[in-house]
Amino acid sequence: MKILVVDDEENILQVIKAYLEKNKYIVYEADTGKGAIHLFETLQPDLIVLDLMLPDMTGEEVCRIVRKSSNVPILMLTAKSSEDDMVNGLMIGADDYITKPFSPRELLARVISLLRRTNAQQQGNTSRLSFAQGSLTMDLERYEVWMNKEAVSLTLMEFKLLEILAKHPKRVFSRLELVNLTQGDSYEGFERTIDVHIKNIRQKIGDDPKHSLFIGTVFGVGYKFLVNSDAT
Repeated sequence: MKILVVDDEENILQVIKAYLEKNKYIVYEADTGKGAIHLFETLQPDLIVLDLMLPDMTGEEVCRIVRKSSNVPILMLTAKSSEDDMVNGLMIGADDYITKPFSPRELLARVISLLRRTNAQQQGNTSRLSFAQGSLTMDLERYEVWMNKEAVSLTLMEFKLLEILAKHPKRVFSRLELVNLTQGDSYEGFERTIDVHIKNIRQKIGDDPKHSLFIGTVFGVGYKFLVNSDAT
């Protein structure tokens, strides 16, 4: 699999490259935002490791550009470790983040986890889920979502969350359950990340939380999907 690593610190770039190549990944490097966008468009990598601090443009800008045309998993690197910084990264479309300094083993584990979820989604069953007389449709094999016949671009994490909720209508999932189901039991992140992803999903499918048709908030607990599949 092809991984694009974007960082302007040569020592970090080489450590990440060496560790990923040791684990049989094909690694491409970029040390600028423009270089990263060019390689992304040319190579169509399976995953991007993206530093937030680049000399010509921010990692957030690169992420926004990538998200206009692709749902490729993005793992952000950041020296900023506050919860707000992490939330901002997720808001613009990152699937996961890791703070500097980090161990190569932890980065590899995050990469493997993201790619495993991508592969599992691509190899899933061929059925579609349809809700509200077809106004919302999900293709579980092609990783595609439509709202009123218009394609909706979701990140891997957003799609996985929507799939989990949609497959179990009316069941209430706590934030911790959703973290574990999407990230794994060993993930040490903030439960607030689930709120960010849910907010993104709602915005993208036009689901007003005050008058929600699809995703309901259970205050103090978590979330549930409000409607059954059209097939049931």
